[in-house]
Amino acid sequence: MKKENEDLDQLFKRLENQWDVHEMSSDHQVDFLNKLNKKQPKKKNYTIWAIAASITLLLGVSILYNNNTKPKEFKFASNETKRTDSIFNILIDNELVKLKEKSSPENEQIVNDALKQMKVFDADYQKIIKEVQKNGENKQIIYAMISNLQTRISFLQTVLQRIEENENLKNTTHEKTL
Repeated sequence: MKKENEDLDQLFKRLENQWDVHEMSSDHQVDFLNKLNKKQPKKKNYTIWAIAASITLLLGVSILYNNNTKPKEFKFASNETKRTDSIFNILIDNELVKLKEKSSPENEQIVNDALKQMKVFDADYQKIIKEVQKNGENKQIIYAMISNLQTRISFLQTVLQRIEENENLKNTTHEKTL
């Protein structure tokens, strides 16, 4: 510890004549306070604008690429067509929920095949909607739309019936073997 103190003492002795020991002028405190009280121009904060622009850009891109909106919505169709579409779609959604509830390892293949077929029906339905948009409502297009919706419902009901038959057959077989 003594050695460190001696080293520091030598350092200060060497720098003794190099210290800035000038007295401040008597106006120094007044000048300092004047500078402190001066209104400084506000710095332009571009960071906030950059963040706001980034958020706006991200929202714009997400809206542009958002494909979740279903083209099933008939903004251009009559009220009867809209009601018919919504009623059938509710029935189809209910049947799909029932089908997914029935999914099990035994009937997984049936459920997957049914969902694939539903995608085919949905693709056909999208073509029908595009026809309605392009040519307007006419009896043939509306009939095709209703036919597609009815086909979907009956298909799902048939699949659910087959699954139940398979389950009943399996239960009956197990009862006989016991």
